[in-house]
Amino acid sequence: MTIKLLAIGKTDNKQLQTLIDDYQKRLSHYIKFEFEIIPDLKKVKNLSESQQKEKEGELILAKLTATDVLILLDENGKQFDSVEFSEYLQKHMNSGVKQLVFVIGGPYGFSEAIYKKAQGKLSLSKMTFSHQMIRLFIVEQFYRAYTILKNEPYHHR
Repeated sequence: MTIKLLAIGKTDNKQLQTLIDDYQKRLSHYIKFEFEIIPDLKKVKNLSESQQKEKEGELILAKLTATDVLILLDENGKQFDSVEFSEYLQKHMNSGVKQLVFVIGGPYGFSEAIYKKAQGKLSLSKMTFSHQMIRLFIVEQFYRAYTILKNEPYHHR
């Protein structure tokens, strides 16, 4: 199985990007992982929030294949502790999913088309975090999940 993380807009914080890169490298020892940035939309001043979500939604949909399982990182999504999240990933691996795609949306969230296409929604916290920080948090949680599944000491229970 491949885990793919899609995010709208690049990370402009170099320290955050360094940490993300570190966890990506660690994660590569366990699973094929891809992190793809969808460039920010240009000329958004003339677009409404819904138009911006629609355009971002089209860009997200263009990155998906028919067999991808789409999970949205969404404030109204299901919350897991780290062990439950590792079990969630294991269930997807056991079900034969080829590619599990997690998406961090743009500043206004997701279009209706994306919500309809998604097979799940995941929330990392009831708190609100910047889209930049969420990238680090989810990649670290992927890494933590695989160390849990391998019964390695990174995650102390």
